Amino acid sequence: MQITKAKVTPVELNLRQPVSIGRLPEIDRVTAIFVRIETRDGQVAWGSAVSHPALTGEEPEDVLRACQACADIAPDLHPTNIEYSLDQLQPLVNDSPSALCAFDLALHDLLGLAAGMPLYRLLGGYRDRIQTSATVPIAGLAECVDVAKAHARLGFRMLKIKGGLDPDDDVRRVRAISRTLPEHVLRLDADGGYNVQQALYVARALENKLEMIEQPVPEHDLAGLKEVTTHCPIPVLADQSVTGPASALQLAAGHYTDGLSIKLANCGGFRCARQVDAVARAANIATMVGCLIEPALLIAAGLSFALSSPNVKYGDLDGHLDLIDDPTVPGFRLEEGWLIATDVPGLGCTVAL
Repeated sequence: MQITKAKVTPVELNLRQPVSIGRLPEIDRVTAIFVRIETRDGQVAWGSAVSHPALTGEEPEDVLRACQACADIAPDLHPTNIEYSLDQLQPLVNDSPSALCAFDLALHDLLGLAAGMPLYRLLGGYRDRIQTSATVPIAGLAECVDVAKAHARLGFRMLKIKGGLDPDDDVRRVRAISRTLPEHVLRLDADGGYNVQQALYVARALENKLEMIEQPVPEHDLAGLKEVTTHCPIPVLADQSVTGPASALQLAAGHYTDGLSIKLANCGGFRCARQVDAVARAANIATMVGCLIEPALLIAAGLSFALSSPNVKYGDLDGHLDLIDDPTVPGFRLEEGWLIATDVPGLGCTVAL
């Protein structure tokens, strides 16, 4: 097998409606960058990155430039020597984990195609489905309840409520959703918006309503994160504080958190995600596989990883649902809030480009 061509295609994807994440500007569109790898024997593999300064801290043109540099040398890479190939690409990505993610996914997809196996089985095959939360964005109380009810009608039984702007408002919104949907599992994602006192106030007020709270304090406030974790009555997960294996090791070794969130789009793909999960597993802390606002191809990658490891306790893979005209044709199924893999080789997706 030999790579003959790698093509990079950026696609602007609009959201059905703008969303707010913490104190960041509203997001109404993202740039998805698709990578198509062709081989001499006719195999076609896909990878993807997503770029938006508020989501990834990277400008789309920088990610596109790094992807194109990688595409230029792709025919010189051995397609199934993934570790070596990614090491060859590393100097070209200019510290762009998004670009590295796109090629990491494409190479892993190609490996699954070459083996004739779905990627989640090649990576470990611990399960074939996982329950995912659906996101309730920051909005007024009545609108949040309406969004939660709409998700419930679609079969979701887990909801992740975005917060971090106003602790009292977050408590009111969670309580209102809990009253409306008392059997649902609720999570709160503060996106680093609280200080320690606010985080503990919210957690104690909602102790019997929440499954866990995600990134309660700013990403660099590790002392604050540890204090919240130590005194919090519910599990605390680190999200933005997890930037790669080194940060995961620091968080796990110092008992800063009860769990680590991994987003393939942020950390650079499967290779990094597996290293972070290994650290968490060794430290006996949970892993959550999360997502950005991203095309279904990236969701398929997150799903493949989530299904591969017994240490993954939480799934949060709904980032494709609000995108318009995503060219991904997913192979996975979404049924009653469960993401279910199929036995299509590789990532199991095609892209209509």
